[in-house]
Amino acid sequence: MTIASLRGKILLSLAFGVAVVLALGVYADFPKLARTLGRFEWLLLPPILSLTLVNYGLRFLKWQFYLRVLGVPQMPVRQSFLIFFSGLSMVVTPGKVGEWLKSVLLREATGMPISASAPIVVAERLSDGLAMALLASGGLILYGYGWQTLATSVAALLAIVAVSQYRPLARRVIGLASRLPRVAGRIHQVESFYESSKQVLHWRNLGVAIGVGVVSWSAEGVAFYLVLVALGIAASPALLLQAVFILSASTIAGAISMLPGGLGVAEGSIAGLLLVLRATDDPATAAAATLLIRFATLWFGVSLGIVALSVLSRRLALADPDEPGRGAG
Repeated sequence: MTIASLRGKILLSLAFGVAVVLALGVYADFPKLARTLGRFEWLLLPPILSLTLVNYGLRFLKWQFYLRVLGVPQMPVRQSFLIFFSGLSMVVTPGKVGEWLKSVLLREATGMPISASAPIVVAERLSDGLAMALLASGGLILYGYGWQTLATSVAALLAIVAVSQYRPLARRVIGLASRLPRVAGRIHQVESFYESSKQVLHWRNLGVAIGVGVVSWSAEGVAFYLVLVALGIAASPALLLQAVFILSASTIAGAISMLPGGLGVAEGSIAGLLLVLRATDDPATAAAATLLIRFATLWFGVSLGIVALSVLSRRLALADPDEPGRGAG
């Protein structure tokens, strides 16, 4: 995978994002949506973005934790920081497949094989999904919306963890895979992927990652709460619970869809749940809140990722190819 090979997918996703914005504008009526955005208390934007940065910062600590678990060769924290944030530039690729770029960059920086580090990306997504499921559970109990989908998703994620920890079954699957023509020559990579997966998805490590995830994604839930308050919705503990539930459930729905960044599905879920749960009765307010929180989370992160990737690409280009990590410190 190269940056050039992903560029077309990113541009297509950006076009899709614009289409989603236009669809929300048509749904809410553009003049009404513009007036609603005009009422937004922009002084609350810095704290909203700061809470998003808290989420990213804690997720970076989780990334560092996983690197340590796998014994990744030491590299400067600055370089690890740039690699992690570069992955944010790829969250709008289908199924977030572009986030595998982190493993490519990690190989360039440390020499670690992609097959050995790729399970970190899997563990990040899996632990984030379980953390958001926990955050959404309070709303599920109160509102009863979407519990079937959420329960199925959690069961699937836990099944992946269970299989990764049961070596006899995993070895049997690897043995069967080794008979396939396209896999036989790369079976050592499959084995490397499995061994790393077993480590990062160990119950103890998973518990740490989920704990960090609950705190980090809570920050974005509070950010969404501030968005709603800034649009004129009365602040209350009930609104905070709704905000955390809606954002968590919508993010999970977007992830399940496998669409780039959950585009369309996440926005539709956020706006729809705001109206269904009566957080607001105004479609324009629901649409404005959706656009603002997606800007403050998804597109803000993509922007940071593009900057990080640009900086890292220049640093790695200056590094001696025979000395991984040099020039990036």
